[in-house]
Parts: sequence; structure tokens; C-alpha cells
Amino acid sequence: MGLPPEIILEAVLNGLLTGAVYGLVALGLTLVYGVLHIINFAHGALLTAAMYAAYLAWAALGIDPYVAALPLAVLFFGIGYLVQRLVIGPASQGKDENILLVTLGLSIIIENLMLAVFHSDTRSIDVPYAMDVIEAGPALLSWPRVVGFGATMVVAAALYVLMHFSATGKAIRAVAKERTGAALVGIDVAHIYAVTFGIGTACLAIAAALLLPSFYVSPRVGNAFVLVAFTIVVLGGMGSVVGALVGGLVIGVVESLSGLFLGESLGQIGIFLIFILVLLVRPTGLFGARA
Repeated sequence: MGLPPEIILEAVLNGLLTGAVYGLVALGLTLVYGVLHIINFAHGALLTAAMYAAYLAWAALGIDPYVAALPLAVLFFGIGYLVQRLVIGPASQGKDENILLVTLGLSIIIENLMLAVFHSDTRSIDVPYAMDVIEAGPALLSWPRVVGFGATMVVAAALYVLMHFSATGKAIRAVAKERTGAALVGIDVAHIYAVTFGIGTACLAIAAALLLPSFYVSPRVGNAFVLVAFTIVVLGGMGSVVGALVGGLVIGVVESLSGLFLGESLGQIGIFLIFILVLLVRPTGLFGARA
């Protein structure tokens, strides 16, 4: 006997809401790849650090994660800028393979630092709206997920405006297209690299604040999200901002329906089947440019 249509509808809607935040995590990953042309292996560790920062803002200062999202985005933009400008850039010496090793090393350092400070305990916060739901016809939608969806759309719109209508955004797109040519017309490529890395890290900080009311944090929690983010980036197309958002929504729905039909413990099987299928059928992804 099949499941009632309203149950399937609810799973699809909640999958879309969850997928939007997944897309926000993937957004930073694909933006860094689009400009620096490298995979940032420290992405998951930086997400973990941002979740701990949001947790501390709530536990120590009593600041709601949603209120802390914007200040954390500014803080982590600065952290990302400095990490790229002072660590990754000088240590890599302009070689992409060195950047991969440096970001991997940063990931190990950050994870172990979180482990040393917070130990292996799983932590969560208790906010009054964590279990609230919104009625959308026959479906019940989680309030934190609805907020996450709305915030992700706002961030995506702001990023679109930045990339297409600001001098910084035009410089980022120029460097992504041709770094040598951009340098010849006077663009500070090292600065643009650092700004891009900072924006990607700021996206992580906002995603962390959106995740915390309905999720837990532990020293290696970011790795689980980054595995999903890698799948989203491959599905949407490496370097495609639109692809990251659309891919996140698709993966959210796939995960939700897989969990519904196969059980919660097998919910991510669908994600990795999609990952393998995309690599076999369309390696450039939905919105990726062909070589």
C-alpha cells in the first residue's frame, strides 16, 4: 500500500527547505572553486568552527543564532580573508597542488583545535521555536527550515547583485575567467582571491547559524555537510553559483524522499547515487561550462 500523497508532499517541501541550506554550504565551496580553481578541503572544518561560534554566542552571550548570523558572517569574512591572504596564498607559492595540501592541513588543525577545546561532546541549543511548525495546506513545515530557506534566498539574491552590479563582483568574475588578463588591467588578483575566500567563509557562517537551532555541533560535524556539498557542486556544475542553489534543492528533495521510502538510516543513499549518475552521464553538471 502506497503512502498518502500529503505525506509525500510534506517530504518534498521539507526536502526543499533543507536543501536550501545545503545549497548555501555548497555556495561557498563552488565560489572558491570558480575563482581559485581549487577544492577547499578546509570547508567542513570552517563550517564546524562557525557552528561552534554560533553556539558560544548563544551559550555565553545569550544571542539567538538568527540574530548572530550577520555579525558572524562579518567575522568569518575577515577570518577567511586573512587565512587566504596570510596562510594559503604565501604557503602555496602559486601552485594549485600546494593549495590543496595547505587547505587539507588547515582542516586537520581546525578540527583538532575544536576537539581540544570542546572535546568530543555533542552540543545543541534549546530555543523555543526549535520544534515549531507552520501549516501549509496538508503539510506541516518546520519553522527553522522555513527561516533557513528564506535566509538562503536572501543571501543568494545579495550574492547575485554583488557579482553582477558591483566593481568587486566584476573583478571577481574577471579573475575567475582569466587571472593573467585581470592582473594586466590592474586588478589585485591576490586581494580578489582573499575576498572570494572570505565571501565563501561568510556563507558558511550564515549556514551555521541557520543549522544550529535544529541541529547539533561536534568537532567533525562539518564533514557530513561537506560530503553533501561536494555532491551538490558536482550536480550543479563546478563553479556555478546558480548550480549550487538548484543542486542543493534537488539533493534536499532526494534525501527527504529516500529517507521516507528507505528509512532514515538509508536517507543519504539517494544522494550518492545521484553523485555517481551525474559523473557518468553529465560530468560538467547541470550548469557547468564545457571545456
